[in-house]
Amino acid sequence: MTTRDLRHFLIELEADRSLLEPDQFRRRMDALDDLETLFGGLDLPAFGNNSFPALTHRRANVIRNQLEGVNSDIYRSIRFELMRGARPEILFRWFQTSASCDGATCPTPGLAYDYQDELLSGILQLREPEKSHIYPGPEMMFYQPTPVRHILRLLSASALSETDILVDLGSGLGHVPLLASILTGARSFGIEVEGSYVASARECAQNLCLSRVQFVEQDAQAADLSKGTVFYLYSPFTGSILTNVLDKLRNESAARPIRICTLGPCASIVAKEPWLKASTLPDGEKITLFQRSF
Repeated sequence: MTTRDLRHFLIELEADRSLLEPDQFRRRMDALDDLETLFGGLDLPAFGNNSFPALTHRRANVIRNQLEGVNSDIYRSIRFELMRGARPEILFRWFQTSASCDGATCPTPGLAYDYQDELLSGILQLREPEKSHIYPGPEMMFYQPTPVRHILRLLSASALSETDILVDLGSGLGHVPLLASILTGARSFGIEVEGSYVASARECAQNLCLSRVQFVEQDAQAADLSKGTVFYLYSPFTGSILTNVLDKLRNESAARPIRICTLGPCASIVAKEPWLKASTLPDGEKITLFQRSF
């Protein structure tokens, strides 16, 4: 962009007061992404204080601070609603169409993140784990949070309700159990072997007064799965660990109906289990729902 183009871009943002309206979160995030791309971080470049580039950069930072301030107010408001036991209506409105799968509104495949992940991050405000470098053991996979659009699809595909108990096997920082409880009221358990992740997730649940969410520091192979009705795996492990966990789930399915949802490479492995039937063609880049085939 030329200097003139940048100036017109900033003028348009300043004139668009609708960006400051609470329900324009997605457009605000798009504008913030554009500002980041064109102007970088908040630090001023090495220009003279009164030079045109420096003044333009300051102007961009003023806009950025305004937009981020609106978002911070939204996060604070939603957190307050959650802490007093309410279910924030604005959050439901933003998420209500994201989990549907009727052609044009079907969640985008792939494992990239989008504005909804920024929204959830701002609400949960999860503390970074104490360990700066966490390396998985043999047959364990590096942790990546489930993108929000796939969490929403998980809730929709499994028809999760208040009467269900969701168990996330390899829950990491707990995004899935936390959001599932917020949106559905279901009891949710996160099983995670890494203690620093569990500590952060527990702290978040406590801060938001989410009493129906629990996190257990445990190997999924040894976990008690007897109460779960919906189980979720985002390829947390492979090899013998995955085989052992699937054997445990098969035993659980003999006692009661359960649903299993997957995301990532484990979908193709779970699909080979003869006792399971997928509701759709298994796809590692989408939520796949499995149920007992007989």
